[in-house]
Amino acid sequence: MPGSTTTSAPTVDLTLEDALRTVTEALVATGYATEEAAVIADHLMDCELRGLSYAGLARAVSIIERLRTTEPPQSIRVDRETPVSAALDGGDQVGYLVAAHAIEIGLEKARAQGMAVVGARRTWYTGMFSYYLEGVVDAGFVGMIAGSGPAVVAPYGGTEARFSTNPIAFGFPTVDGPVIWDIGTSSITHAEVTLARRLGEPLPEGKAYDAAGLPTTDPAAALQGAFAVWGGHKGSGLALVVHLLGMLAGASAAPQGVSDCGFLAVIVDPSILGDAADFAARAAAFAESVRATRPVEGEAAVRVPFDRSAALRTAIRRRGTIEVSAPVVETLRQIALEK
Repeated sequence: MPGSTTTSAPTVDLTLEDALRTVTEALVATGYATEEAAVIADHLMDCELRGLSYAGLARAVSIIERLRTTEPPQSIRVDRETPVSAALDGGDQVGYLVAAHAIEIGLEKARAQGMAVVGARRTWYTGMFSYYLEGVVDAGFVGMIAGSGPAVVAPYGGTEARFSTNPIAFGFPTVDGPVIWDIGTSSITHAEVTLARRLGEPLPEGKAYDAAGLPTTDPAAALQGAFAVWGGHKGSGLALVVHLLGMLAGASAAPQGVSDCGFLAVIVDPSILGDAADFAARAAAFAESVRATRPVEGEAAVRVPFDRSAALRTAIRRRGTIEVSAPVVETLRQIALEK
């Protein structure tokens, strides 16, 4: 992922069962129903299994902090609906719940109509889009998800925030497993910067500006200023388009604070355009041809998006433990005791 950082903060090894219990108990203690906590915790644990610790248990602390400083959320509701579409008001619920509901609706409509477009507004912290696309691909469908949010990223050539981190992801079914490409259009994610601030860690050089527009490695200053966009002028253009797709879902162009993120999902059944089994076979063959590309001398073999995630998740499940920041674990356990 663009801008991945490492931490030198003390860590502890947790079994997968203990990690899941730790985050679930903290979420329940904060007021989530057991079923809701299970949905959120499964997503956060998948981040840990894929080596994205800043989006794993650490994100649960951010969720809880946000809940304690805002009004209670409302119910998720469908504002508009057609046989192939739905527009959701997330009710200021955390995005892990809103997006899961949106994808469930989208899959039901795609099964019935061959395709679906589902949007959601008034939500926040939606997590990894690849997590949702795995479910879409497992159902045999092709999917695209785009999301917007509060302004934290400067466009190429600028130092003031106009874009969100604006992730976009695509997923395709193949006979050999999913091909999923999931990126953020910022050079560093909001979760990485938040975790760096929590742990007192500096950011990498060239990733952010302070409020005066000067380059900074201070995460607190970066959160008051702007992150750099990923991919130069091309990444900046992609960030703009993704932001507009989030606005198409009904989200504000510049929401205040961590709020009103836009979520737009398009789900397509390959059979409406041709033979779905044939596509899955051809897609697998093409992906394999990409992997078989002659690598640059001295470099590792070429990978297809999601290969790394799948391999790492398998390895960590086999190992049975994850390494988690000790302050994060301590905080979650303390929250659970406050119930």
